[in-house]
Amino acid sequence: MLMLNRRRFLTGAGVFAAGSVGLTSYASAYEAGYRLDLTNYQISPPNWPANLKLKIAVIADIHACDPWMSAERIAGIVDLANAQKPDISVLLGDFVCTHRYVTGYVAPGAWAEQLARLEAPLGVHAILGNHDWWSAAIPTNPPDNAQSVRKALAGARIPLLENRAIQLALNGQAFWLVGLGDQLAHHLGRRTRGDDDLAGSLRQVKDSAPVILLAHEPFIFPRVPDRVALTLSGHTHGGQIRLPLIGAPFAPDSPFTTKRYVYGIYREGGRHLVVSGGLGTSYAPVRFGVPPEVVIVNVSAGSA
Repeated sequence: MLMLNRRRFLTGAGVFAAGSVGLTSYASAYEAGYRLDLTNYQISPPNWPANLKLKIAVIADIHACDPWMSAERIAGIVDLANAQKPDISVLLGDFVCTHRYVTGYVAPGAWAEQLARLEAPLGVHAILGNHDWWSAAIPTNPPDNAQSVRKALAGARIPLLENRAIQLALNGQAFWLVGLGDQLAHHLGRRTRGDDDLAGSLRQVKDSAPVILLAHEPFIFPRVPDRVALTLSGHTHGGQIRLPLIGAPFAPDSPFTTKRYVYGIYREGGRHLVVSGGLGTSYAPVRFGVPPEVVIVNVSAGSA
């Protein structure tokens, strides 16, 4: 199973990186722990309103821990996002780190304190990721089904959208922001059960204004209807290791579809999907060829 192979490979790479130099040390120490890129996308969905030009800052997969994703490093990520002056900022889940190659875990209140500094006229909005649900793997966290993450976001006054739609407006033009519950929320041994309700979430959309969907895992994209112009996802870390000519051989498989959505922009019909490479790491603190990134998505109508 590719997911199992990915876990074994990345875990082995993390052990090797801890005592090695050269390429593996670069992948661990520099790409995973220091490098930070800014990635811009321009998207023009069909029938997007001409008077709605929307700049979205996307922050995904923080996986807060020392030394790889400290509170100080998260502060730098917030500063970079704010410097882009987005209209809206979205947090796509996996705030928590669950691998053991750390010197310490950053408490939810500490990373939330930094995220509370995000600035955008239309606000900051969040969804949960699978590791937020699975945070019982951290010795200092009780098995609370992401309650500590929910509490931290609430303390930072960041709305959490779980199977919930809200309407926002920019320059008099309304649009809908829909946040999906996590698709892998309940870890049941080798199986998972999701907390997502796509149909129920979209039933809350009451008019013809455009829809943007936040979904931690991109797996759901084949089931997203044409009514949704843009889906924003994380989870994959771009494969976390991306090799020349090979790509990302250890990117997670979807349990629902044979299609793989690993990194970047995907277009199917009139629907668009952006998969962020994210910021932190899972299984082991290793990245190669897919550096941590803050993503800016500019959405506007196409030229006639």
